[in-house]
Amino acid sequence: MTAPEDTASALARRLDDAAQSRTDTPSLADDHTIDIDDAYRIQNELLERRTARGESVVGIKLGFTSAAKMAQMGVSEVIVGQLTDAMAAEDGGDLELSTFIHPKIEPEVAYRLSKDVDLDDPSVDIESCVDAVAPAMEIIDSRYRDFRFTYTDVVADNTSAAGYVIGPWQSMRSAANLVVRMEVGSETVTGSTAAILGDPVHALHALVDIARRRHIPLRAGYVILAGAATAAVRLDEGVAQCSIDGLGTVSVNGVRR
Repeated sequence: MTAPEDTASALARRLDDAAQSRTDTPSLADDHTIDIDDAYRIQNELLERRTARGESVVGIKLGFTSAAKMAQMGVSEVIVGQLTDAMAAEDGGDLELSTFIHPKIEPEVAYRLSKDVDLDDPSVDIESCVDAVAPAMEIIDSRYRDFRFTYTDVVADNTSAAGYVIGPWQSMRSAANLVVRMEVGSETVTGSTAAILGDPVHALHALVDIARRRHIPLRAGYVILAGAATAAVRLDEGVAQCSIDGLGTVSVNGVRR
């Protein structure tokens, strides 16, 4: 079932208002029936509201890149959201937590596009369009109450995108099967980049397919967050730091002023 255009606009406004006011909102699925096409349309309208305020789209993030998460949500493909410049935090810098509702943080592998990806070329090799890789962390902040959402809910909500921080860039290299360690306050989680579709580079190829179908451009300079290497951890005041063997370290300091 496809939602009317005015309904999609109203739902985008509802999610945007929740983010702007730092007030959670019930799942859209509680009172609306939307399909995945509707969900991406709501996401796009949500981004249009942000860009109308002066933000610029600077990248893409992938979600549901672990087999366990796909099984939990009952889906068989990754989802994507879009990153804006307003979401970027400085490596080692302060992150104002009052700008979020209930933030969590997770370790990621980031890639950087050195040129546009020609999605009209069926043989395009996205790896040849990437010039750098880095350790990263993503701040997720679902606008839904109690982090309760459906598959289409999370897509509509721009896949919970709220912030990100990227460590030092290195020339493109394999990020396969690297040990990941993230410390958030007194909590430590460990994992492997293999949790990201078996190898984070697989996320790049999955992105090409979904970007074609959803008409999402992949432009030079874009940051690509390949997906989480561990479960997300609640983010509160204090330092969050992620180390990925062979890639380096990235950190951010949560503060409340």
